[in-house]
Amino acid sequence: MPPNLPTELLRTFVAIVDAGTLQKATERIFLTQSALSLQIKRLEDLLQTQLFLREGRRLTLAPAGVTLLGFARKILEMNEQAVSAVTAGAFAGPVRVGMVQDMTDTLLTGVLASYAQIHPQAQLHARIAGTAELLEQMTADRLDVVAGFGPAGDPNGVLTVPVRWMGNPELLSADVLPLVVLETPCRFREAALAALDRIGRPHRIVVETPNLSSLRAAVRAGLGLTCRAMAFDPLPPLPLGVLPPLAPVSVILAHRPNPSESITSLISLVHQAISAQGAGDDDGEEDEPRANAA
Repeated sequence: MPPNLPTELLRTFVAIVDAGTLQKATERIFLTQSALSLQIKRLEDLLQTQLFLREGRRLTLAPAGVTLLGFARKILEMNEQAVSAVTAGAFAGPVRVGMVQDMTDTLLTGVLASYAQIHPQAQLHARIAGTAELLEQMTADRLDVVAGFGPAGDPNGVLTVPVRWMGNPELLSADVLPLVVLETPCRFREAALAALDRIGRPHRIVVETPNLSSLRAAVRAGLGLTCRAMAFDPLPPLPLGVLPPLAPVSVILAHRPNPSESITSLISLVHQAISAQGAGDDDGEEDEPRANAA
């Protein structure tokens, strides 16, 4: 009888083909390079043929690998459809979600916890980074869902929120305005610097950090001012009009085309959480006039 081809081996095979290298494939299916190599060896042993040709670090398909690839994609697709139909979506499989630091409190402790209860067999993988990096990873098939920030009017936007200056108002009297910012690339950093340059207000960066909790600690300590999205930051806002207005931002929720039922369920939960967070953003003041997109 012909050998059975385990789906986990076929999934590894397809991931390596799509990634091009073992290193990049590890970022898609969260296995070490040695584990990937062992799985491919198992698959080649089962088929008694070589699937890859190795050219330095890059892998190219051998003729047998070219033949197998189309069948492997169909088998994996049929497997997901069968499991989803039989379990009515209860089984989620691997789901990869990316989010910006601002949303970790809302999504990690709320949405992902709820999702894990609804889909106890789900294999959740979360990544925290800047929006641009997360979108690049989704394009490269390393993430399924991304929650981040974009310019107002972004086609993936689900909510528009004001951006406000935050920090100790006593710092406003400084001849050179001290700023606390995240490392580049950062939409809020760029918006703050551009707004101050636009009115010729002298400023300097006193704290630059890759970590949002460090930024908040520095602002609370009175080291400098910053700007963030009101709905997703607990820092105290400055009164309107004391510094140049900042454009609102869109909270974006992006996902890969043709999401599975399990991923669609996660998208719905994230959308609800973001909408609820935005609904609570009401400081009783009018929004600032819109400026150029942040």
